Amino acid sequence: QVQMVESGGGSVQVGGSLRLSCAPSAGRMLSSSVWGWFRQAPGKDREFVALIRWRGGTPLYADSVKGRFVISSDKNTAYLQMFSLRPEDTAVYFCAVGSHYETNPRAFTTWGQGTQVTVVS
Repeated sequence: QVQMVESGGGSVQVGGSLRLSCAPSAGRMLSSSVWGWFRQAPGKDREFVALIRWRGGTPLYADSVKGRFVISSDKNTAYLQMFSLRPEDTAVYFCAVGSHYETNPRAFTTWGQGTQVTVVS
């Protein structure tokens, strides 16, 4: 079963930057695919962060990250560049793939195991 594989998490100071990457464990992405990034902090529900269509176009961001995070994709890999990180950005970040351009996690069918991002002051 194909899964998404995330990398690039870690610990960073407030105001710092990180770049997350995501790729499928096998095979290639379909041109109709939608890449999504989500995150889940301890004790909280999984929340939408950003999404973009595989073929490009206008990305969509959660208000909490707009202007600080950038989602992009390059053939079979998706990226989430995070700038000006804040303590409230601390969470496990998940990459997911679906076929619908929407922010509901249930619209995404293939997920990764997540990568921890910790922002320390």
